[in-house]
Amino acid sequence: MIVVDNLNKHFIRQGAQSGADWRQILRSLGLMKKQQELVKAVNGVSFRAEDGAITGLLGANGAGKTTTLRMIAALLPSDSGNILVDGAAVTPGSYATQSQMGVLSDARGLYPRLTARENIRYYGRLHGLSADHTEQRIEQLAQWLEMQPLLDRRTEGFSQGERMKTALARALVHDPKNIILDEPTNGLDVVATRALREFLLFLKSPQGGGKCIIVSTHIMQEVERLCDHVVIVAGGRNVAEGTVTQLKQLSGHQDFEDAFVSLAFSSQLHQHKEIV
Repeated sequence: MIVVDNLNKHFIRQGAQSGADWRQILRSLGLMKKQQELVKAVNGVSFRAEDGAITGLLGANGAGKTTTLRMIAALLPSDSGNILVDGAAVTPGSYATQSQMGVLSDARGLYPRLTARENIRYYGRLHGLSADHTEQRIEQLAQWLEMQPLLDRRTEGFSQGERMKTALARALVHDPKNIILDEPTNGLDVVATRALREFLLFLKSPQGGGKCIIVSTHIMQEVERLCDHVVIVAGGRNVAEGTVTQLKQLSGHQDFEDAFVSLAFSSQLHQHKEIV
């Protein structure tokens, strides 16, 4: 189980500068301070993702989904707030929670000169699996994901669907209890999307280990077909949560896309910016 409590993260973005702008000349002479923007990417997000369930983090681009997931995965420190993974606090750089987590980011990050098998094997050994156990997991995942013909091909030139399967197998090689997927269907065709959906439904089932799965997406159809619980994020805040049916009832709309738009934007909670 993953518990996120009042999570916050901001970034400082420098003001735009042009090459011959007089402001830049004054700044270089120390006669004018550089303008900065305080961008609150995540502003008090809280939710709970249960074991044996798929929790959807739903929001428009720039809503704070990816930043939230990176903090949960201990890839980015938070400014404040708490994250617990199976009761253990998340600390960037600590292996305590990362060992229990499989992360598939939007950037697949495969090594193109290695085969799919070698990519997966490398991560298995990094996680401390023995050589025999790693090979057993590779064969098991290849069977589940129907990727046996890909195993001994170099990943250079793989299609999006082939890359996704390899990256997902790599993320799951150590059999993590918790799985984080950042927009996993990006660029996938209908067949690959359907195969991924069926695999995730298997992973959350008792037969698949009853995994705790968090999926970030902005695709309504995927949320309706996949998620047991949905957290809607807008302007760095979670503005509504519940099942798809509950969110429809809350918004007063029967169409889930209409429900999302109503809940996400009716309160006009946009990303807050301050000049400092």
